[in-house]
Parts: sequence; C-alpha cells; structure tokens
Amino acid sequence: MIDREECLHLRSVGRLNQNVEAKIVDSVTGETLSISQTGELWIRGPSIMIGYVGDEKANASTFAPGGWLKTGDLCYFNQDGFLFIVDRLKEMIKYKAYQVPPAELEHLLLSLPGVADAAVVPCPHEEAGQIPMAFIVRQPGNDLKESEIMDFIAKQVAPYKKIRKVVFTSSIPKTASGKILRRQLRNHAIYSSMSRL
Repeated sequence: MIDREECLHLRSVGRLNQNVEAKIVDSVTGETLSISQTGELWIRGPSIMIGYVGDEKANASTFAPGGWLKTGDLCYFNQDGFLFIVDRLKEMIKYKAYQVPPAELEHLLLSLPGVADAAVVPCPHEEAGQIPMAFIVRQPGNDLKESEIMDFIAKQVAPYKKIRKVVFTSSIPKTASGKILRRQLRNHAIYSSMSRL
C-alpha cells in the first residue's frame, strides 16, 4: 500500500532498500553529483552481485573501484531521498557535446493533443553526430503537422534537446510487455539519413 508521503512522489521508484548504498555519478568524470542532479546510478551492498565469473572485460565496464555497480540508469535523488529514473545511459542521444534523454522528449510528446503514441531515437547527422528524431502516431482524425510538433517541443526544452526530424507512422513497434523496440526505429533513422546522401 502506498503511504501518504509516497503519493507526493508518484513518478519516483521509491527510496533505497536497507543495506544498499547508492550515489549519482557523472558517467564521464566519475564525479559524485549533488541532490537533484542527473547522472548514472551506482549501487553497492550485500545483495548486489560481485562480478561476472571469468569475464574481466564485462567486470571492468560494469564495476567501479570500491565495489560500485554501474547500473547504466540515468537517475537523480530528490531532497527527500526518493529516486527518479530519467532514462538508460545507452539510450541517450549524443547531440554535439550534449546528451539528450529520449524518455523526456517522449513524455512531452505524449502530452501534446493529437499524439496517440511517440518514440524518440537518435538519427545520424554529419555535423551534430546525432539528432533527436521523433516517430509519431497521430490520434484518429488528427492532422498534426511536423512543424507543430517541433514548435511544441522547442518551447519546453533547451535548444540542444529540440526534435530535429519527425516521421509519422501507424504504430510504434513494441515488445509484448510494451517496451519500445528502439533498434527497429534506429535502423529506420539510419536508412533515412543515408538516403539523403
């Protein structure tokens, strides 16, 4: 049962279990970040695995000194100790020197009237490295335009997070459990960027 305090933090995944330590770390520098700053979640404790048997390469990429497990999740803690997951590190779009979390853009897109479903993936770009590309399913009878979507997002995010390309589709490919099949969409993005050459 959810208690009163937890109701105030509904987008959170909750607080840490007892005997588990966690910190939010800049994934590039390894520097520990402050409350409300987004970075990679590192955890350690007696219930956390200690490594892969016979796979030193996997151990080196998964563990940091001191027994910290690098989860690959981009998260932050609020001032009350509640953990919020922003996205997966491997899902980030690398636009110039910035990292853009697709989940943030998808959340905004789903709040736009006329959008039934949405997914955002990286699209290769010669100058920027990658640009955010949105796949949009319109609600029936809606004729939402690419420019309306781009303007809606641009008014709510930093310039580097803006949607740069929109593709309208009849459905977003998903697993049986509802997880977006990003690889299929990334392949489409790669193909569309190559076809412009």
